Amino acid sequence: MHTPTQPALPAFTSRVVPVIALHDVAQAVPLAHALLAGGIDVMEITLRTPQGLAAIEAVARAVPAMCVGAGTVTRATEVQQVRDAGATFALSPGCTPAVVAAVAAARLPFVPGVMTPSEVMAARDHGFALMKLFPAAQAGGLAMLQALGGPLADVRFCPTGGISLANLGQFLALPNVAMVGGSWLTPADALAARDWARITRLAAEAIQAASV
Repeated sequence: MHTPTQPALPAFTSRVVPVIALHDVAQAVPLAHALLAGGIDVMEITLRTPQGLAAIEAVARAVPAMCVGAGTVTRATEVQQVRDAGATFALSPGCTPAVVAAVAAARLPFVPGVMTPSEVMAARDHGFALMKLFPAAQAGGLAMLQALGGPLADVRFCPTGGISLANLGQFLALPNVAMVGGSWLTPADALAARDWARITRLAAEAIQAASV
């Protein structure tokens, strides 16, 4: 059995991770509170927008009950930036030697992105036991995860990309799936309207589906 050598993720209870791209930093804190009200205590704020870092910092400072991670970390230079902003972990759609070296130097828990068995093995060689299968639907979804579970049974995944309320239970039922990620929890129109009650309902629905 492979022994992981990378820092473990911080503690949180939700097995559903919202993947969020914010264009307005003022939305970050009320969004975090809305997700918490629905039972979700972890969020991935991506660097897909220029407001990502500031949004991470806002949540880290104002909502200590929320475990905030930085998503779409694709460059080594971004690692220290997200750590300084207050992210307690980071995720990436891929995995490069430069990013791996940067997260190791920063001692920042990291979930690398993988799509093929060779990428899974390479990430495992770097000491990672939890990986982001991305994009999950294009990679083969449930069938791919089941296939990986045979030869690579000591690795667990967070599939992201194509996950929804309708199928998250199927993914979470697999023994090698630790959690799932998705953007359906924070729809753009709900963010624009600041409809926090709707986001709380979506979070509660996801938590209920994940517990079945």
